[in-house]
Amino acid sequence: MADSALNAAGARQRWRQLPVVARVAIVYFAARVVTAVFFLLAAQLSGADSRFGVDPSITDLVLAWDSRWYWIVAETGYPADLPMTDSGAIAENQWAFMPIYPYLAKLVSFPFGQWAVGAFLVSIAAGFAASYVLYLLMREKLAESAAMWSVVFFACGPLAGLFQIGYAESLFLLWLFLALLCIVRRRFGWLYLLIPLMGYTRPGVLAFALFLALFGIWRWFQRERERLGAIEIVHIVALGFWAVVVGFSWQVIAGIVTGDAGAYLSTELAWRRNWIAGDAAFAPFDGFLAATSFWFGAMWGLSAEVGYVVLGLGVAAIAAALLVVPAVKKLGVELRLWSASYLVYLLLVFFPQSSIFRLLVPLSPMWGAFAAPRSTPWRLSVLAACLIGQWWWIYNMFGLGNTVWQIP
Repeated sequence: MADSALNAAGARQRWRQLPVVARVAIVYFAARVVTAVFFLLAAQLSGADSRFGVDPSITDLVLAWDSRWYWIVAETGYPADLPMTDSGAIAENQWAFMPIYPYLAKLVSFPFGQWAVGAFLVSIAAGFAASYVLYLLMREKLAESAAMWSVVFFACGPLAGLFQIGYAESLFLLWLFLALLCIVRRRFGWLYLLIPLMGYTRPGVLAFALFLALFGIWRWFQRERERLGAIEIVHIVALGFWAVVVGFSWQVIAGIVTGDAGAYLSTELAWRRNWIAGDAAFAPFDGFLAATSFWFGAMWGLSAEVGYVVLGLGVAAIAAALLVVPAVKKLGVELRLWSASYLVYLLLVFFPQSSIFRLLVPLSPMWGAFAAPRSTPWRLSVLAACLIGQWWWIYNMFGLGNTVWQIP
């Protein structure tokens, strides 16, 4: 028994002596093996009634769902003439997908001859880099063990399958974590590059603009505790303006190319028409309100009023968690302000359906709150829940994918 304890202590010592990047790599790529097994099992269990048919290949899954849109962008670019439905509305098209990820994947794919290979390599490499930056971000506020466990939860999380398919999330997370690290360390210069990288990888940079506004207000009221110099004020204001410009620029670009000023918004709304009838127009908060009525009323047979109450209680509970939960407060004001800003952004623009799970991935710094408690049973329980959730998501979205709530 004493020998076992000594061996365990020795293993822990050898683990701590490894460079951080090596430890993150071991955690991340071990998690990718588990995810690969989940995808293979889902492919084996895919039946005739599945969206992907019997025994789909891994390439089929890498190119599934929105991955195919990114592939179309890489191969054909963006349409100057918007496709129309039989009813005369703008149909789904490439303008809903930002250009950096598909073109980067195409560049990487040249030696291999298949865009799917490039997409896989970009996603998995960006996920590893994001994991390492997440560790650095967590170490600004948490102990070493908690920071590493944050990486474990992130790499094994319910949506970790995104690191191995042709989606832009892992690349966006890399830019986002770098941007948050710059904010925490007060290194604002890099943000002038990171903001357009975020903005042209995936929608969400307007949430970062809101975050910068809230961060600037907080810094103003904290200026007695932490000196707020004129240069920092200029950076915060300029970066907030820059994020707004980048956030709206894609709409301008789409309008110029197509000759339709509303091309981007109409394209985004084309997906909403798959859920609710009618030619919906965009209005802040309307997506969440319409979806609440849809899910609680049309789908679950309850009243919309019940849904609104649940929505209100959910918003209040999340706000309370960000304000008062000790494990969340340990992460620092910056990460809490980012989380609040991103959630407000979703409330403003998103129509919630099964993709809400994927849309919540930019809240990944919150894994630190789950890792902060030092209890080993707690951490192992969270890890188990992550893996169960990951299998559930992969099986339903990629093994089945045949009902309205099985869309990633």
